[in-house]
Amino acid sequence: MVEPETFIFLTGLAINNRKAWMDQHRSERDDALRNFTGIATTLHDYAHRFDYLVADARSKPKQSFTRFFQEPRDRVGRALYRVGVDVFANAGHYEEAFGYYLHIEPGNCHAGAGLFQPSKNAHMRLITRLIDDPQGLKDVLADPEFKKAFPDGLVTRKTIANVPDGFKSSNFVSPYLKMVGLGCRKNLPDALLLDDEVIDVLIEVFRPASQLVRYFE
Repeated sequence: MVEPETFIFLTGLAINNRKAWMDQHRSERDDALRNFTGIATTLHDYAHRFDYLVADARSKPKQSFTRFFQEPRDRVGRALYRVGVDVFANAGHYEEAFGYYLHIEPGNCHAGAGLFQPSKNAHMRLITRLIDDPQGLKDVLADPEFKKAFPDGLVTRKTIANVPDGFKSSNFVSPYLKMVGLGCRKNLPDALLLDDEVIDVLIEVFRPASQLVRYFE
């Protein structure tokens, strides 16, 4: 699924995160982009085994993964480029719709479901859903299959200091209201992703994650 050359390129990018290096490795970058496109196609082709809504959605593989270049508002530190890429299987756009993903980054590969870089409107929809139905989220997190697959519960890549006005810190959903985007993840060894048969493993990750996707739809 993930080509060895893709891991090699991402490793080099992590060490040389600057425009001059990227310009010198355009062919390797383009090969990685083709790999991500193929992975997105594969995830969609097998979506009938974990989410019929994704299977029935129109496939747009070239629009189903994050780009290397980071907009200033998304940057952590001074790095111009992402050193890890998320490939998605969604019923909508990955900045707007909660869905399934495979994160590809040497030494930090994982899969699950989430919406980690929501647009402003999508973020407000997540907050509204949490406020309107906290019990629904509690039920998902308490489900035995979900807990087994994702023992860390919900994770995020960015938090804010305070919950919205009117909520106490003791409220069940308060920690999640501080998350700017959230989801669940299962760590995967790099070597596993080199095998084409890893799609069966990913399906077993996505099936329990579908409960979280249904909650946020």
